Amino acid sequence: QVQLEESGGGLVLAGGSLRLSCTASRGSLSNYGLAWFRQAPGKEREFVATVSWTGVSTDYADSVKGRFTISRDNAKNTVYLQMNSLKPEDTAVYYCAAARSFLRETLDCREEAMDYWGKGTLVTVSS
Repeated sequence: QVQLEESGGGLVLAGGSLRLSCTASRGSLSNYGLAWFRQAPGKEREFVATVSWTGVSTDYADSVKGRFTISRDNAKNTVYLQMNSLKPEDTAVYYCAAARSFLRETLDCREEAMDYWGKGTLVTVSS
């Protein structure tokens, strides 16, 4: 059983930066693909970014490419989302999720592929 906890959310001005972290308080993330999703007010949850279990492969939603960077530190059991050049439309609750990789170097951006979810952290970008 893996328990995920996000941190690092907050209020930031448009154009600013935030770094989100997600740590497993129980269990190891080393064999999991990891992903970030977000849900804006009144909208469905959407994929943001994913990283393979090795950390070698990544993928991003078109809306965040070139601005967000996902990375992981397996020694710290943590995945990060560096968010730069933030826009008001990035305002959302951000969730991290883990998917069993079975040691395959694959990426999956589907919600239904995730096995564990955190409770989310709120990011508010003001103009």
